[in-house]
Amino acid sequence: MENIDLYLNQGKDWSLQFITTPDNYVQGVIIAVAFVVSALLYKIFSGRIDRNIDKLKISFRLNEILHNLVLLIFPISALVLLFIAKLIVLSAGLSIGLTIMTAFMNLLGAWIVIRVLVQFIENKSLRNSVALSIWFIAALNILGVLDETSSTLDALGVNIGEFRLSALTVTKGILALIALIYIANVISALVERQIKKSTALTMTTKVLINKVVKITLITSAILVGVTTAGIDLSLLAVFSGAVGLGIGFGLQKVISNLFSGLLLLLDQSIKPGDIIELPNSDGTFGWVHQMGARYTEIVTRDNKSFLIPNEDFITHQVINWSHGDTLVRVEIKFGVSYQADPHLVRRVATEAAKRPERVVSEPSPVCHIVEFGDSSVNYTLRFWIKDAQKGVTNAKGDVMLALWDALKENDINIPYPHREVFIHQAPDTVPQAKKKAAGKSTKKTQE
Repeated sequence: MENIDLYLNQGKDWSLQFITTPDNYVQGVIIAVAFVVSALLYKIFSGRIDRNIDKLKISFRLNEILHNLVLLIFPISALVLLFIAKLIVLSAGLSIGLTIMTAFMNLLGAWIVIRVLVQFIENKSLRNSVALSIWFIAALNILGVLDETSSTLDALGVNIGEFRLSALTVTKGILALIALIYIANVISALVERQIKKSTALTMTTKVLINKVVKITLITSAILVGVTTAGIDLSLLAVFSGAVGLGIGFGLQKVISNLFSGLLLLLDQSIKPGDIIELPNSDGTFGWVHQMGARYTEIVTRDNKSFLIPNEDFITHQVINWSHGDTLVRVEIKFGVSYQADPHLVRRVATEAAKRPERVVSEPSPVCHIVEFGDSSVNYTLRFWIKDAQKGVTNAKGDVMLALWDALKENDINIPYPHREVFIHQAPDTVPQAKKKAAGKSTKKTQE
């Protein structure tokens, strides 16, 4: 606490000295004018430059980098204006201190260099966080207060046995973890790209290797980051039982999904590229796009991505259309008129099913009578395809269209339900009753 009070008093004295010095007033005005002019220049030119960048036929990533560099118009303009002002002051021989202007120029220069160097980081949030962290450390060093800040952060802590836990230790640990985890992810992505190029490994083996490599690298990064911060891992042994129990209950589903994904890859019951159907998920049908640590992505024919937890593939029923043999049987039901020869209908239907290219010749299509309906003789046409990943509905549509043409060519009608209504006239009792009533009314009239 004594060190903290000392640093606070030094900061107070420096602030009073800055306020009461005329040279600092002049430098403050110059800096303010440079910033205002830079803001105007950015407002004038940034929009035009962004529109010209959008017209370029370049990749999305390069387009994003150029747009990010446009944001540097403001600090670059301010740096140039301050440099020109400094040259003017020096050439004029004015007795004005330039300490603050020089500090601002160094800060702007550091920010420009850092923002350019971090453009290789694709994630925007991570890129901004890394840039701010590095620039903050650089700013403390430029202002000459890095050691004092480190001492202040180290003073904010407690002693746990021989180990000291302070704000400085926590800060170092967080920065080291962020840097090492990012490096681990970059290395994992590079390894994944190289493994994907391999033709000697199956798809399942590639995914399994990628998972193991990524988990190993991230775990190593966490351990190295914690050790780099000066934290003794043996101190965690006291809490390992309670923490492990809490993690076991809190992350039960996450761990279950993780091991379920590994189990699926090991037994190869489901692998990337398979065509699957989930009866318990409203009949979700599609192909496996990728298998993550927690979920598996299923892409349907309408390009919707279903993120299904890996545990569901272990505990629920799954129909894998491409597991083992990729041969799939498809069935079509239709009906024809009773006047049609059933032997001819069966022959025409099987020949029509062979016309589409996606229908395999072996096993050959078959057609059976399944029912004598109210207005039609009903048949079932069955055929086989090997490329279910290209869709089943479109294959059925091609066969049904070929069947329609074949039935029309052979004058075989497809009936539609109809009803005949016969109206029978009742006996001639009503007219006689009317005649009697008419006779009575005539007699009354005569009387």
